[in-house]
Amino acid sequence: MTFQHRTIFITGGSRGIGEAIALKLAAAGANIVIAAKSVEEDPRLGGTIFSVAAAVEKAGGKALPIQVDIRDEAQIQAAVQQAADKFGGIDVLINNASAIQLTNTEQTPAKRFDLMYDINVRGTFLVTQHCIPYLKKGTNPHILTLSPPVNIAPQWLGAHVAYTISKYNMSLLALGWAEELKQYGVAANSLWPATTIATAAVRNLLGGEALINRSRKPEIIADAVSYILSRPSATCTGNNFIDEEVLKAAGITDLEKYAVTPGGKLQADLFL
Repeated sequence: MTFQHRTIFITGGSRGIGEAIALKLAAAGANIVIAAKSVEEDPRLGGTIFSVAAAVEKAGGKALPIQVDIRDEAQIQAAVQQAADKFGGIDVLINNASAIQLTNTEQTPAKRFDLMYDINVRGTFLVTQHCIPYLKKGTNPHILTLSPPVNIAPQWLGAHVAYTISKYNMSLLALGWAEELKQYGVAANSLWPATTIATAAVRNLLGGEALINRSRKPEIIADAVSYILSRPSATCTGNNFIDEEVLKAAGITDLEKYAVTPGGKLQADLFL
């Protein structure tokens, strides 16, 4: 399935994994909607909706950068409408935006709890809700949510229960949409990396350069996304995918090129 002229709406697409996905699909001719908050670069994070839009155009795609905070339903509605007006519809939604707080119950402030649930759960739900009318009319329509398989092992619940449950909720939403929308041929799946991914969040919040060096590049996620979205939406639905399993199923078994440190030890990601 070609991506030529298909419109991809990506939340949180101003850097990292979202940017890598945008560039991969842009190179295949897609229209990319970069829906994120960053319009001025934060030196700690890098990237804005405008820098990614420029890179998308350079890669061969068409870009629409939209500043949107997915905690605000009015901004979501306006962004979805703007995307549909610009490109004539929406074919794919990638729920990439997410907030993280790896603290236990006593150390999780209410405002951080609210942030995670407003973005990870409520925001994901509302963006999807407003995209559905266009996805129903889309070409090979997919919803792909960046969230982990639901693993109720006590170690993941006990370590940072608020964050864990917020991410599991995203995966449960994906499974629910797979059932709800199958009558319309709209696929819904989740995707999660087998290892940590070299992003600003990993560097700043999880483990600094030491963890970056045990991580894979965001391009592994982008390549897995491309393979998932290439599959028929009527049959490729209701899955909690892992990136390396997707690539191996596509015949790509040598994953060394994705390692930040080729031949080095890799760090398994959370929830696996």
